[in-house]
Amino acid sequence: MSNNSWQAFDLNEEVNRQLESGSPYNEFLRVQSLSCGIYTLKANSKDLQSPHDEDEVYAVIKGRAQLKIDDRTVAIRPGSVLYVAASSDHSFFEIEEDLTLLVFFATGGE
Repeated sequence: MSNNSWQAFDLNEEVNRQLESGSPYNEFLRVQSLSCGIYTLKANSKDLQSPHDEDEVYAVIKGRAQLKIDDRTVAIRPGSVLYVAASSDHSFFEIEEDLTLLVFFATGGE
């Protein structure tokens, strides 16, 4: 990735790139203190992620599901913004509609 002092992205293009990648997660930005990508999960699928070493923020672009964080559950929908602290056990479940999430990790490392 670039070391420029700024970069611009088109969210629709990044979502399309992620879908074309065939992977559930496609990172499009990585700088010293931040990384960002698109994460998708199909309806009725299982979220197999494990706790991360970084704080993260999810912004729900589309879809509906439940998110379990440690022992708490929250319903999510387009427009939901969720913070998950580093090392917190979390996963999406009861995925009613295909999910598309914009994900920010606090420390991307170069």
